[in-house]
Amino acid sequence: MNLACKLLASFLLIFFFSSKGAVSKKNITILGALERDINLDIPAFQMSEHVEDIQWSKGKTKIAKFKNGSMTFQKDKTYEVLKNGTLKIKHLERIHEGTYKVDAYDSDGKNVLEETFHLSLLEMVSKPNISWSCTNTTLTCEVTKGTDFELKLYLNGRMIQKSPRKVIVYKRASNQIASFKCTANNTVSEESSSVVIRCTEKGLDIYLISGICGGGIILFVFLALLIFYISKRKKQNSRRNDEELEIRAHKVISEERGRKPHQIPGSTPLNPAASQPPPPPSHRPQAPGHRPQVPGHRPLPPGHRVQHQQQKRPAPTPGTQAHQQKGPPLPRPRVQPKPPRGATENS
Repeated sequence: MNLACKLLASFLLIFFFSSKGAVSKKNITILGALERDINLDIPAFQMSEHVEDIQWSKGKTKIAKFKNGSMTFQKDKTYEVLKNGTLKIKHLERIHEGTYKVDAYDSDGKNVLEETFHLSLLEMVSKPNISWSCTNTTLTCEVTKGTDFELKLYLNGRMIQKSPRKVIVYKRASNQIASFKCTANNTVSEESSSVVIRCTEKGLDIYLISGICGGGIILFVFLALLIFYISKRKKQNSRRNDEELEIRAHKVISEERGRKPHQIPGSTPLNPAASQPPPPPSHRPQAPGHRPQVPGHRPLPPGHRVQHQQQKRPAPTPGTQAHQQKGPPLPRPRVQPKPPRGATENS
């Protein structure tokens, strides 16, 4: 009875592998997401005690081996074979794209299973960013990351636009209150964003207000710097003018001092008119060439010498001499001639 049961189990096992992919060569395509983990499951396969060895390879390179219930080979920590024969790949990168093959062997070393997988990787989509302007009634939906995605825009729950590109621009008919939803999805990921827009006809756009405030601040700073510069220049010019006036004043004083005559210490300047003795009261200075005759006297005979008594002038000092040479010549006093002795005796 036991022998019959064993023969029946062996028959069923052989039938199971032959009918469910034993030595089959299927090419299964699997899509994975970058920077995520993935499991390569063997379809229609159930681990049993008759399967002794499972080997995984990429191309012609063996990457992992599972034998007698434990891992016996592992190329690196990225690959791991689970107890059901599934290959787990951690933190997918572009180098993990390619063709993978799994082989299962029984205790006799017979190949009872062969499957092939082609792994392709996609970049996950980023969360859509919704922006709008109440001034020109424009709404924009944009994503920055993603591979083979589709972007969809919904207005109040109704899809109004879709595009395979990263940006959707929608022109609104009015500024009424509306609910928008933007969705980005591909085979390995999906992200969405929602917003309720409230714009009034008389309201200002937040970007316009921010621009006005920023421009006002910049203008205020510029005016403050301009005023500071002008005041500083005025102070410098005033200081320069004061210095020039002071230099000119010193120069004028120096020139006036240089024009005054040099005086000898201890001596006083003499007046040329005051240095001469006053003429006699009866003799007033007259114009040269007009000499009146003295009454009671006769003219002298020719050849008779007349002695004139002249008063000696004091010798002028060097300072007074220089001063006298500058002015016009002064008139000399008239001297009364003395009568000759013979004329006096005859009278």
